[in-house]
Amino acid sequence: MDPECARLLPALCDVLADPRQPVADDTCLEKLLDWFKAVTEAGSSLLLLQDHPCLVELLFHVLKPQDLSSRILSFALRLAGIFAAQENCFQYLQQGELLPGLFGEPGPLGAAAWAAPSVRSGWIQGLHSLAQHPSALRFLADSGAVDTIFSLQGDPSLFVASAAGQLLVRVLDLALCGPAEGRISLQAWDWPACARKIVCHLEDCLRSKATPRVMQALHVLTTAFGHCHGLWTQGLWVQLSPLVARLLEKDPVPAPHALVDLLLSVARSSMLSSDPGLWETAAQTLSHLSPTQAGPLAAGILKLQDCPQALRIQAFGVLLQPLAFVLEATAQAPGMPGLLEGAAGDLMAMDTLPPSKSACVGLLCSALAHLELLQPLVAVVAILRLCNGSAAPSSEAGGRLCAMLGGCVRVQRAALDFLGVLSQGLGPQELVTQVFAILLEYLVSPDSSPTVLKKAFQATLRWLLSSAAPPGCCDLEPYAQLVLGELLSVLRKRLCSPCWEVRDSGLEFLTQMTRHRGGQAGFRQALLASEVPELTRQLLQDPESYVRASAVAAVGQLSSWGLLAAPSSPEHAATPQKTPLEELLLVLTTDSEGFPRRAVMRVFTEWLRDGYADVAEDPERFVARVLQAASGDLDWEVRVQGLELALAFLEQLLGPCGPSAAAPPGALAQALQALCRVQLFEFAFRSLFDCDRPVAQKSCDLLLFLRAKATPPSNSQEVGDGPDVTSVEAALRRWQAGEQGQPLGELAPEAVLAVLRSMDLEALQDTLAESSDHVERSPQSLLQDMLATVGVLGDNEADCY
Repeated sequence: MDPECARLLPALCDVLADPRQPVADDTCLEKLLDWFKAVTEAGSSLLLLQDHPCLVELLFHVLKPQDLSSRILSFALRLAGIFAAQENCFQYLQQGELLPGLFGEPGPLGAAAWAAPSVRSGWIQGLHSLAQHPSALRFLADSGAVDTIFSLQGDPSLFVASAAGQLLVRVLDLALCGPAEGRISLQAWDWPACARKIVCHLEDCLRSKATPRVMQALHVLTTAFGHCHGLWTQGLWVQLSPLVARLLEKDPVPAPHALVDLLLSVARSSMLSSDPGLWETAAQTLSHLSPTQAGPLAAGILKLQDCPQALRIQAFGVLLQPLAFVLEATAQAPGMPGLLEGAAGDLMAMDTLPPSKSACVGLLCSALAHLELLQPLVAVVAILRLCNGSAAPSSEAGGRLCAMLGGCVRVQRAALDFLGVLSQGLGPQELVTQVFAILLEYLVSPDSSPTVLKKAFQATLRWLLSSAAPPGCCDLEPYAQLVLGELLSVLRKRLCSPCWEVRDSGLEFLTQMTRHRGGQAGFRQALLASEVPELTRQLLQDPESYVRASAVAAVGQLSSWGLLAAPSSPEHAATPQKTPLEELLLVLTTDSEGFPRRAVMRVFTEWLRDGYADVAEDPERFVARVLQAASGDLDWEVRVQGLELALAFLEQLLGPCGPSAAAPPGALAQALQALCRVQLFEFAFRSLFDCDRPVAQKSCDLLLFLRAKATPPSNSQEVGDGPDVTSVEAALRRWQAGEQGQPLGELAPEAVLAVLRSMDLEALQDTLAESSDHVERSPQSLLQDMLATVGVLGDNEADCY
C-alpha cells in the first residue's frame, strides 16, 4: 500500500465508524471497495490487516449497537468478504468471532437494519466474495446462511433476489468442485450435505404451484449451466430435467421465458448437449408455447452446431408461422416456396394472431430479426405491401392484419433492413422485379417517414450493388439499369425535400453508389443525364450543417470520378465556374459548423492519397493551403484530420509507415525542404502542445514517424557540428507554456531534425496515453476527498476536482 494512503487510512476508518459524520456517497464507497479488492489480489489480506489494525477495528465497531447508516453497514459486510476470500485471513477473522457476528443471527440478520435492501445486498455480496475455499463452505453450512439465501430468492428487491440466486450457484460450485471433483458421484443423493440441501430446494421450487418459485429455480439453473462447467452439472441436469419437462404439462406453462432461457443454456453447455432428453424437451416446448414465447428458443436452436435435424425443421416452422400468416392474409399462399408451405398449412398460425397491435408488431419484428438463413423474400415483400396499403387482404383476419400494420414505421424499418440482407441471396427475376418495385414505391411515397426512407435507400443500394452477381446467380444488371433512371428521378426530388433528414439520406445514397459504381458506363451515363450532380453542388449551401457535410462527401466522390459536369444553363454560361477543389476550400475556410469542415478534410485526405487530378498538379501548394486553414481551426477534429493529411503527404515523400529503413539521404533532404515550404513542421510542433489530447497524440505519432525515417547512421554527425536550434527550442518552450501566438519563422531542415532527435517523444506519447484524470482517480486522491468532506483535512490537503 502507498505510504500516503497508509497514513490517511486510520482517519478514514474513524470517519466511517462514527455515525455522527456525514455518510460518504455510494460512488466513493464503491471506489474504496475496488481499491481494497485490488490490494488484496496483489498481496496477502492477512498481512494487510496486521499492518493496518484500524481495518479490523472498523469491522468490530460495526457490530456494536448504534445508529450506523445502511450504506456503511453494507460496505463493512462487503469489505469483510473481500478480506475473508483468502483462507488464512478467513481463519484470522474467525478467531475473534467477527464473521459470525457479521453474517450470522447476532449481526444484521437480527437487527432493524436488515429491512434496508442495501444491507441485504451487502450481506449477499460479502458471502459471495468469501465463498472461495473449504473453510467458507463449512461456515455457510454451519451458520444457517443457506436457509437465509433461500428466503432472499423471493426478496422484493430484484437486485437482491438475483444476487441470492447467483450466490446459490456459487455455493453449489464450491461444494462440488476442487480436488475431489473427479470423485463426485453423478447421483445427487451422494453429494455433500450442503449441495443436497440446495438440490432439494430446487426440486421443491419446480414442483410448486406458485410461478414465482418456479421462476426462481429456473433462474438458478440457467446461471449454473451457463457459468459452471464441472462434471457435477451432468448430475444436476439428470436429477432435475424430469421436473423441468413436467412444467410443460401445466396450463398455462409457468415462467415460459425463464424456461426458454434454461433450455438454451443447457443446449450451449458442452457437458450436457449430448443428452437426447434435452432435445425431446426442447421439441415439446416449441409445441406447447405460443409463437411469441417460442420464437427466441427457435432462433437459439438454429444457431446451435449439434442439433437434430428434426428439431431444426420444427424451429424453422415456428419462426415461419408469422410470415405464413402474412402470405395467407394476402392470398399468396399457393406460390409459397419450400418450408413456407408447411408453415402455411398449420391452422394455428391463423388462430394465434395476437389481438393487440403492439403484440402483433413485436411478433413480426422478432420473426424478421431471426430469419437471415431462411430468405423468405416473398413474405418480406408482402409485409411491406401490407404496411403501405398496396396489398389486397383475402380474409377477415387479413383485413385486421392490414389495419394493424398500416403505416407502422417499426415493421417497415425491420422489413427493409431484412430486405437489404436478402440482396445477397437474390432470387428469380420475377421476384427481383417485385423487390425493386416495392422499394421504388417506398422511395416515391409521400407517406414514407424520414427513417423509413433512409432504410429504403440503404436496401436499394444493397440490391443495386449486388447486381454484379457471380456466375450462376440471377443477373440483375439489365433490370438494374432500367430502374436506375427512375431511381435518379426520385433522388432528384428527394434532394429538394423540405425535410433535411430526407436530403441527407439521399446524399448518403448518392455517395455510396458513386463510390462503388462510379466507373461503370451505364451509371455514369444515367447520372450525367440527370440534374443530380448540379443539385448536389447546390446543397453545399444548405442551411442544415449535416446536409452540407453529406454534400461535401458526395461532391468529393462525384469529382473523383469526373461526374461533376459544368452547368449547361444559359445563365451560368458567362459566370466562371469554381472547381470542386475551390468550392471545398471555401467550405473549409468559411463554414461556421464543424461537420462540413471535417467532411472537407476527409475528402482532401482521400484526394491526396488517390492522386486526384487537381491535387496532383501541385501537391505542395494544395497541402500548404489546407494545413494553413486546418491549423487555425477551432474544431479539434479538423486539426486531427489536418495531421492525418500531413501524414499522407509524408508517406508520399518518404514511403509508408512501418519498420522499414530510414529514407535515403538525397530523398530525405528534398522531402525536408518540401515540408518546410508547406510549413508542416510549424503545424506539427504547435499541435504537440494542443490543449486537446487527440491532436497532441496524432502530432506525436507523426513526428515519431518522421524521426524514424530521418534516423542517420550512427557515425554521420560529429559532436559539435550540429545546427543552432536555440530559437526553435525557445519557441517550443513558449508554446508549451501557452504562448501560442509567435510563429517559428524560417526553419532550416537540419535544425528541425536536431530538435526532433533531442525531444523525448516516447515519454510524451506515454504521458498522452494516460487518462486526463489519472491523478484524481488514484487511491490517495479518493481518501483525501472522503476526508475533506468531513473537514478532517486542511484546506490545502484536499484534492478537489
